[in-house]
Amino acid sequence: MSNSSAHALTIVYQEQPLNAGTPLPILRRSFVTPQTLFFARNHGSIPTIDPATYRLHVTGMVRSPLELSLEELQSRFPSRIIMATLQCTGSRRNELMALHTIPNEIPWGAEPISNANWRGVALRDVLQAAGIAHEARYVSFSGLDEVWEEGKAVGFGSSIALEKAQVPEVLLAFEMNGEPLTPMHGFPVRVIIPGYIGARSVKWLGTITLQDEPSHNYFQARAYKLFPPNVTQTPTDTSQGRMLETLPLNAVICIPQDRQMLEAGPVRILGYAFTGEGSPIQRVEVSADKGTTWTIATITERNDPWAWCFWETTLDLPPGPYQLFARAWDATGHTQPADARQLWNFKGYANNAWHRIRLHLA
Repeated sequence: MSNSSAHALTIVYQEQPLNAGTPLPILRRSFVTPQTLFFARNHGSIPTIDPATYRLHVTGMVRSPLELSLEELQSRFPSRIIMATLQCTGSRRNELMALHTIPNEIPWGAEPISNANWRGVALRDVLQAAGIAHEARYVSFSGLDEVWEEGKAVGFGSSIALEKAQVPEVLLAFEMNGEPLTPMHGFPVRVIIPGYIGARSVKWLGTITLQDEPSHNYFQARAYKLFPPNVTQTPTDTSQGRMLETLPLNAVICIPQDRQMLEAGPVRILGYAFTGEGSPIQRVEVSADKGTTWTIATITERNDPWAWCFWETTLDLPPGPYQLFARAWDATGHTQPADARQLWNFKGYANNAWHRIRLHLA
């Protein structure tokens, strides 16, 4: 397998640009996702970057602009390791597509999510070395990949508020699970913003710009925005949409799979749960009677606050057709909405309704 192609076990939605995820039963095997099985979400081709000539530029509203080689970035600043789960905000879009048409979007199931140990340097250390001007309010990131939208070369970029950029867990990462990033996952340097939608964690990072307003890049200003269900197509003025940042609370059943045929009796149910809000998941519940009664699952593995948790339970079920539902609760008492219809949006983002699968027990 090359560093820019999908693993044989993955579900490939698009070859070019490469967009692929790992089937839920395989994803659920390992709390830390191997780099080869980590989901791939791309908007353009994967660039080939020579580490010897790579330079990271820090510019904009700074007192001392920086130009850092990979070696300088790694040696000049202290490194740290953060375990963090990344998730595409289009996760579970296929359920929203079943309600109403969502054209020109990838029909992701619940598989564009993965968890890794990231090694890098804190973004705030690099910003402090450049000297933050008092008028700066946002930190903008630009990748080195070539991306075209609407017939124009737009590149891929994002931005976050300066306040978020200065928390210690936001990294400029160059290693994943103890190995250098592969080209598919952002080599030589990518941003990691724990808890935020994956689109904000720009790969192949070329430029960091401090500025007084959010990025005007297509993917920050137009694409990754949330609109209410009554808006059915991209409006002329996208400024009214809500910029997507933190990922919502979600619990997903990984085993068994939807429409599986099983023997009646004890059914072992395994899944993951995740929230980008930073408040730990308190419990996960499963129902086999459309939410009338709930069984509390056992959380078997966790690494708070920026990683998913794994959970499991066993239900004793007689023969017949079933719908199983899963939902999570966080430590602040928040849970998931029951019905995806109230969440539908024309881009299919941020679906965190109760996850459900159909089973037939014989």
